[in-house]
Amino acid sequence: MSRQDTIEIDALGKQYGSVAALHDINATIPAGQVTGLLGHNGAGKSTLIKLILGLIKPTRGQIRVLGESPSGVKAHTIRQHLGYLPESVSFYTNLTGAEVIDYFAQLKRVSTPVGRKLLERVGLGPAQDRRVGGYSKGMRQRLGLAQALLSQPDVVLLDEPTSGLDPQATRELYGIIDDLRAAGRCVLISSHLLAELEPHIDRALILREGRLLASGSLGELQNRARLPSTIRLQLIQDGSTDALPPCLQALDARRTIRDGNQVEIHVSDDEKMPLLRDLLNHPRIANVRITEPSLSSLYDWLGANHAQGAA
Repeated sequence: MSRQDTIEIDALGKQYGSVAALHDINATIPAGQVTGLLGHNGAGKSTLIKLILGLIKPTRGQIRVLGESPSGVKAHTIRQHLGYLPESVSFYTNLTGAEVIDYFAQLKRVSTPVGRKLLERVGLGPAQDRRVGGYSKGMRQRLGLAQALLSQPDVVLLDEPTSGLDPQATRELYGIIDDLRAAGRCVLISSHLLAELEPHIDRALILREGRLLASGSLGELQNRARLPSTIRLQLIQDGSTDALPPCLQALDARRTIRDGNQVEIHVSDDEKMPLLRDLLNHPRIANVRITEPSLSSLYDWLGANHAQGAA
């Protein structure tokens, strides 16, 4: 199956009785990239995932996964190319980890060695002969990830995948996600942990109250928001902030002085490079650090704009 434009969403809407869960969503989720699905509880993330999986049908509009409707006549074929890790995984507790992965391997017509290799990949090799009832939440999460990857799916949907994972396991999970991206897979991650997610995604879909607030790369979202960058300066220890470099004088209203020799400035993209050139050549500047707008600040900005527009 083609992996270009892996998920295409066109004027998609979903109604539950009188409640509209999704309103006219238009988006494309490409292959070879990791997309973050972001939004508060009730924003419509779970509904969108169910529509991608073909578990429910849209009320209006359409969704295509690998060129086909996931709830249409080719639904069974499409599902063979999907891998899904739900937020809360549940397995038969009297089975061992190896028995669980063997069971799912049979369902997906995958050889046993492939399943056992995945157990090693997610860090469960030493625990594969233990009963799942004795697994921690993080271990069950890793077992869920292994079953999601069994059929080498073209599309991988991960709902809060780091829930219950310790820092080491979290790093290993994102290593697996990096491998999926490099292999040309389409990865969609739903998560509330924006700071953790930001370094690992290429794009974001941001939902609020069933509406799509924004879709695109992080760079595209930053250009749209035009939020200021933060420049933190450290002056030489014996200097005084009474005699700041002249290029800072016009930015007085956006300047914060901390601990005497620390200065923080908020500047637009247009101002940033000319200011940095002046600062880097100034003898009183000991160090310069630049912080770009975070995913969390973009999320807050989009939410605030949506609230103002709805008012």
